[in-house]
Amino acid sequence: MGGSPPRAPFAGRMLIVGFGFIARGVLELLFRHVALTPERVRIVTDHDAHRALAEQYRVAMRVEGLTRENHRRILQEELGPGDFLLNLSINVGSVDLIAWCQQHGVLYLDACIEPWAGGYYDASLPPGERSNYALREQALALRAPGERPTAVLTHGVNPGLVSHFVKQALLDIATAVDGTAPAAPPDRAAWAALAARLGVKVIHIAERDTQIPIVPKRNNEFVNTWSVAGFIGEGCQPAELGWGTHEKTLPQDGAHHGYGCDAAIYLNRPGAGTRVRSWTPLEGPYHGFLVTHGESISIADYLTVAEGGRPRYRPTVHYAYHPCNAAVLSLHELAGNNWIAQPELRELEPEDIESGMDELGVLLAGHARNAYWYGSRLGIEQARALAPRNNATSLQTAAGVLAGVVWAIRHPGRGIVDPDDMEFREVLDIALPYLGEMVGVFSDWTPLTGRETLFAEDIDRDDPWQFGNVRV
Repeated sequence: MGGSPPRAPFAGRMLIVGFGFIARGVLELLFRHVALTPERVRIVTDHDAHRALAEQYRVAMRVEGLTRENHRRILQEELGPGDFLLNLSINVGSVDLIAWCQQHGVLYLDACIEPWAGGYYDASLPPGERSNYALREQALALRAPGERPTAVLTHGVNPGLVSHFVKQALLDIATAVDGTAPAAPPDRAAWAALAARLGVKVIHIAERDTQIPIVPKRNNEFVNTWSVAGFIGEGCQPAELGWGTHEKTLPQDGAHHGYGCDAAIYLNRPGAGTRVRSWTPLEGPYHGFLVTHGESISIADYLTVAEGGRPRYRPTVHYAYHPCNAAVLSLHELAGNNWIAQPELRELEPEDIESGMDELGVLLAGHARNAYWYGSRLGIEQARALAPRNNATSLQTAAGVLAGVVWAIRHPGRGIVDPDDMEFREVLDIALPYLGEMVGVFSDWTPLTGRETLFAEDIDRDDPWQFGNVRV
């Protein structure tokens, strides 16, 4: 790609676990931006459906799915000190892979912390133990003192790049409120203090996907612009959100975890069955799904200001996802079948999409300028031009994976890190060429806008940004 920076130097081997939608999309970006040769890259997967693509890049494929029983043997055979494990799989226990990499000097990145197969649906576990909060706490418990190999947790676009969007948005809001552009805060405490000073009450990861398939959704089929199995899995987890200090009332179906950072709560219902109100510049007001994501927890944790061992300030943070319309119909059908997946699963390849874009950003609200959305607008035509094996959704995610990999290579001794712990401008500089138009827009919209037009509602008029007002 013209004007691209020099490739990141890397002399080790890279093992890519999983060869699904995102892994296939990121492969060409890795060869563009990392000094890799095909013989030093290997794919391990439980199927060979896309062997032809791997062969096109001259990358070897090992068809042997990682399991709880065999993962140590396979990793030992494939990796050694200074190598890189890029985990883009589902149904593979991320925490066990992170532990192995920490013990063996191997760099690591994933786009989502996953349990072993069946973990999302294990009804013998209480909902709180099937949560991203629980998985993150298990991963963070592996942190140890001293220099350790870098392991980047949950770094796609969301979770991942949106944590860096939040930092840029905070600087933009501060510039608008103060009249001068501030210097970027030097550390976590200073970022949290900035968010508190600005009075940010809520942060929505506000996404509207308008991509339209050429072949419409059919009955008994789940259609999506990225991994269907991944979306169903996270959609069936409990809804989770970072829980802000401005909130007056815990939801009736909400619960704290009672251990760990305590920055988040969960609801006793699936995220794909929980709707919330949000806003993006092109879509305007919309109803999205409160699907659990790691950034809801890590951003809320990162921006907490503590006093006397208790949070004095923390924003409420959650996803507000409106997937493509075909996926919304698929979710309705899934819910009607009591969360049992349809027999046919269809992921939309770039050539399967007629038109549309993914408008994905962060909405920071409750401050002196009310609400500010900052994020990426990437259309399908531009995505295909930038990286032909991607649609708009997959390229935004692949850009986040690429940026996280390059950052980890440049900073190999940071240990286990959340996206929020990384240098945001360095990461964004790597990803921005693949994100389309980056936009920042202020808005006077609140969750009370247009309410009670037809019916009276039980709303909190004193504070529009209470979660009870946001929830549908």
